Amino acid sequence: MGKTLFWIAVFFGVLLVSRFLSHQAAKKRFRDEQERQPQQTNPLPHSEAMVRCAHCNVFLPRSDALLIQGETWCSEAHAQLGPRQSR
Repeated sequence: MGKTLFWIAVFFGVLLVSRFLSHQAAKKRFRDEQERQPQQTNPLPHSEAMVRCAHCNVFLPRSDALLIQGETWCSEAHAQLGPRQSR
C-alpha cells in the first residue's frame, strides 16, 4: 500500500511540475508576441471641434463648415441668407 501511495504522489508531482513549466512557457510566448506587434498609439479616429451654422444652428465638423466674415455656415446658400433673425 505504501508503494502505491508513493507512486501516486510521484505521478501528481510530475503533473504539477509539467503544468507549471508549460504555464511559464505560455507566458513567455505571449510576452514575445506582444513585443513583436507594433504598438498602436491612437486607435480611435481623430476628433475635431464642432461649430454651429449661424443661420440654421446645426452643428457640423469644423472641416466641413464655411468661415465667411467671422461666421460659420453649413452651406453657401445659408451664408448668402445671413444669420437668422431671432423671433
